[in-house]
Amino acid sequence: MLYAQDNLNEKRPLTEVLEILESKFQVRFSYADDTILDKFAMAPNPELTLSEALNSISNQVNITFEIINNTFIAVQSVENTLFTTQNLNEVLLTNYLTSGITLNKQGDISIKPEAFGILPGLIEPDVFQTIQALPSITSIDETVSNINVRGGTHDQNLILWEGIKMYQSGHFFGMISAINPHTIKQIDIFKNGSSAKYGDGVSSILDMETKGSLGNNSQASFGINMTHIDGYTEIPLGQNTQISISARRAITDFLNTPTYQDYFDRVFTYSDLNSDNSRSQDETFYFYDASVKISHQLTDKDQLNIYGLTMKNQLDYREQSMIDLSLSESKSNLSQETFAGGISHTRIWNSKWKTNIEVTASNYLLDGTNFDIVNNQRLIQENQVKENTIKFESDYLIHPNLKLTGGYQFFETGISNLEDINNPDFRRYIKEVLRSHAIYAEGSFQTKNHQTYFKPGVRFNYIPKFDKFLLEPRLRFGQRFLNHFRLEVLGELKSQNTSQVIDLQQDFLGIEKRRWILANDTSVPIIRSRQISTGIHFNRNKLLVSGEVFMKKVEGITTRSQGFQNQYQFVNATGSYNTKGVDFLINKKFRAFSSWMGYSYSINNYHYRDLNDGKDFPNNVDIRHQIKLASTYSMNNFKFALGLNWHSGKPYTSPMFEESDASIISYNTPNAERISDYFRVDLSATYDFNIFKDKKGFVGMSVWNLLDRKNTINRYYIRDASQNLKKVDIKSLGLTPNVSLRIYL
Repeated sequence: MLYAQDNLNEKRPLTEVLEILESKFQVRFSYADDTILDKFAMAPNPELTLSEALNSISNQVNITFEIINNTFIAVQSVENTLFTTQNLNEVLLTNYLTSGITLNKQGDISIKPEAFGILPGLIEPDVFQTIQALPSITSIDETVSNINVRGGTHDQNLILWEGIKMYQSGHFFGMISAINPHTIKQIDIFKNGSSAKYGDGVSSILDMETKGSLGNNSQASFGINMTHIDGYTEIPLGQNTQISISARRAITDFLNTPTYQDYFDRVFTYSDLNSDNSRSQDETFYFYDASVKISHQLTDKDQLNIYGLTMKNQLDYREQSMIDLSLSESKSNLSQETFAGGISHTRIWNSKWKTNIEVTASNYLLDGTNFDIVNNQRLIQENQVKENTIKFESDYLIHPNLKLTGGYQFFETGISNLEDINNPDFRRYIKEVLRSHAIYAEGSFQTKNHQTYFKPGVRFNYIPKFDKFLLEPRLRFGQRFLNHFRLEVLGELKSQNTSQVIDLQQDFLGIEKRRWILANDTSVPIIRSRQISTGIHFNRNKLLVSGEVFMKKVEGITTRSQGFQNQYQFVNATGSYNTKGVDFLINKKFRAFSSWMGYSYSINNYHYRDLNDGKDFPNNVDIRHQIKLASTYSMNNFKFALGLNWHSGKPYTSPMFEESDASIISYNTPNAERISDYFRVDLSATYDFNIFKDKKGFVGMSVWNLLDRKNTINRYYIRDASQNLKKVDIKSLGLTPNVSLRIYL
C-alpha cells in the first residue's frame, strides 16, 4: 500500500497507517485490538525515517511505540503506560547525531541501542563508546573504564544497571563495555540537572534500563565479532510472565584475532606482562557476562520484576626466568568480577498514582596474585565492594501537565582492601561500612502550550556514622521562544561517598590500578560538587545548532584519586578542581546524510592548599580544546560513517635533568607541559539483509584509527635499573579493525 503526497493531511484509520509503515520499512507492529480501535491519524511524510514517522504518529494519537528489534515494534496505549504522556516527556530532537539517540527537552540524552544507527568506528551500540560521541564526554586514555565528563574522573560517574550501581564498567580491562548493549532498552545520560532521585555521581549519571517487557511474542538474536560471541532471547512463560536471558563470552582464549592483538598490546605493554626480567610468557585471557530478567504481571495493577547480572574478566599468565643458571617458573593471575541482582514491585493504584519499591544487592571483587621470580616474592591484592539498597518511590499525576515525585532510599556499602606479601612477611586488611538514608521530592511542570518546562527538586542525605545532613537542590528549566529557539538552565548540588584511588602504579599487575574506598570524613572526605549550566538550542528544518556554557566545582578529592605520576604520586592531600567551559554543536540532516561538528573548550584546574605553594595548576585530565566531526549516510539497508576526533594534549610534568640525588626524580612545576595533540580518524559500515520471511541479519565492519596515527596519550618518567632517567610514552590504539555478524530470529 502506497500513499501520495497530496493525501498526507487526510486522517485514516490507524490500522491503515501502520500497514503503510509495515510495507515501507519491512517491520511488524504488535498490539492488542483495543489499543488502536477507533483511532485515526494522518500518514507520515514519506521522507521521514522510521523513528521520525513513529514520533509523528505519537504526537497525533495517544499511543507509544517500543522498538523490540529490527522487525517487531510494540504498540501501547498511553493510558496503560502511566506518566509517559507527551506533555511531560517531549523531545527536542530525535535521531540526534544518529538514529537511536534522542535529545530531550528536559536536558538529558537518551540512547536506545535497538534503534541505534551508526557512528564512526562503531558497528555495535557499545554503551560507553557511544556516549563519547556526545559533547564534553571523552576518555583520555581510550578506555571505557576511564570516562571523563566535564573534567571529572571515572569514579565520579554513577553507572546504574536496573537501578544498581556498577563498580565495574569494562571488559578486557577497559577496552570493551562490561554491559551487553543488546540487553539494554534505554540509557539516560545526565551531565547536569539530574533528578533528585539520584544520589552519587558528581560528574554524570548513566542510567540503564534492560529489555524484557511483557508481550506475546518471543524473539532471539545472536552475534559474533573479533573479540566475543553473544546471544539474547525473550520468551513468554504463559500469558502474564516473560523471561529475558543474555550471555556473552570472549573468544580471545582460543582465537588470536587482529583486534584482540591490538587490544592486548594497548593494555599490557606497560604492565608486568612485559617485564624486562621475563624470558618467556604464556598468557590466557577471557571475559564473560550473563543476565536474566523475569517480568510477571501479578494483577491488572501490579507488576513484579526480578533481575540479575554476572560478569568476569580473567587473566592467567606463566612467567619463566633464568635465576643463577636455573630456570624458574611462576603463575600469576588477575580476576575482576561482579554479581548483582534485585527485585522490584510496581503498582498503579489508579490513573494518577503509581508506586515502586525495589531491593537490590551487589558484590564486586578485584583479586590479583603476582609472583616476582627475581625477588622471590608473592603479592596478593584484593578489593571488594558489597552494597545493599532499599528504594521506595511514589508518583502522583496532579494534572496532565504536573507530576509530583517523592521517595526514600537506604544504602549500605562495605568496602574491603587486602594486601598480603610473603617476603618480607606483611599483611594489611581494611574493611569499612557506611550506611546512609535519603529522602527526596521533585515536581515536573510543563505549560499546556509546551513553551515552558520546569522541574525543581531537593534531596536530603543523612549519614549516621558522621552525623551529617547534606542538602542537595536540583533544577531543570526550559523555555521555548521565537518558535524555533529554546533556552535551558540546569543546576545541581551533589555528593558521593565512594571513590577510586591508586596506591601504586603497579597495583594489580599494572593493568587495573584503581581500587574503591569509602569516605571516612577525615583523610578521605565526602566528595561534593556544585554545577550550573545554561544553553540555547535552535532546531528547524532538520538543523540543530546548540551552545552551552557550564561551571562546575568538585571538592573533597584526594591526590590518590587523581593518578599523579609526578612529585605528588606518593603525597596524601585533599583539594578540589574547578572547571568551566562551553560546548557547541551543529547537526544537519540532508535526507540520507547526517553530519555534525562539535567543539568543546574548557579550563580545568586543581587547587590543593598544601601543594604547589597553594597555587592552582592544570588538572591531569585538562583537555582545553576538542573537536568531533562526523558524517553518516544511509541508503536502503546500507549505512556508512566517517569521522575524526581531535583534542589538544593532556598536561604532564617535566623533570629537572640536573639533580644532586640520582635515586630520585626532581620535577618542575606540575602539569606545566603538554603532550602532542591527539588525532584519530574512524570508519564504519553496516548492511542489513533478509534471510527469509521475518528473519533478518546484520553485518558490519569498522576501523578505529584508520590512519594508524601513533598518538601519545600519557607521559611520565621513571628510573631504570641503572638509575638512569627514562621517559615513558603511552601510545594509543593503532589501526584496529573489527567485523561483526548478527542474526535476528
